[in-house]
Amino acid sequence: MPTRQSAIQIRVDDQHIDGTLVAPSAVVPGVLLVHGWDGSQDQYIARAHLKDVLAAYDELVRHPAVDPASVAIVGSSYGGYLAALLSSLRPVRWLALRAPALYRDENWNQPKGKLDVEDLKAYRQTAIEPSHNRALAACSEFRGDVLIVESEHDRTIPPPVIKNYVNAFGKVRSITYRVLSEADHALSGEEMRKAYGEQLLGWMGEMVKGARAVKA
Repeated sequence: MPTRQSAIQIRVDDQHIDGTLVAPSAVVPGVLLVHGWDGSQDQYIARAHLKDVLAAYDELVRHPAVDPASVAIVGSSYGGYLAALLSSLRPVRWLALRAPALYRDENWNQPKGKLDVEDLKAYRQTAIEPSHNRALAACSEFRGDVLIVESEHDRTIPPPVIKNYVNAFGKVRSITYRVLSEADHALSGEEMRKAYGEQLLGWMGEMVKGARAVKA
């Protein structure tokens, strides 16, 4: 399918964020990619960063080539945490989370670079009910299709966090859980990135094909 790519500026209050829009020539599902958190954003608080993601979503669905009823959100690490939150604030049909992060609700307005690292590590080792975490609460109300991908050797997001997310999705149409063999959190190896890309594209292909079959 022919596509065109263009740089865009997404307005957020009196500022803007840079983005890239890849647009096809026909109406298709929209996909919003939410990146993780790196050192250049260590002053971000969740509330401020979530506002950026909401603005990007709104910009995406305004495009005439995007079907607003068929939007996929793909988030990794901190971006997965934000993607989960977004699913409770905007219509989302498909939600793909790779190594989604998890934070205490009481740290919502605290810059992520200033969190107590040891406390965060301990929090991520515990079993958490959706009623005690806003991201998990959003997941518990999500009714679309979900992909969750865990890295086998992830030292940032431990297995209990992934289990909390999987357990929270109690009302979804479907949930697919995969583990990337030998992968670390950052997918630092080319083979790791390739494996994740194949899993994501394969899952998205199945979801879109299934949605089209229902419409036919």
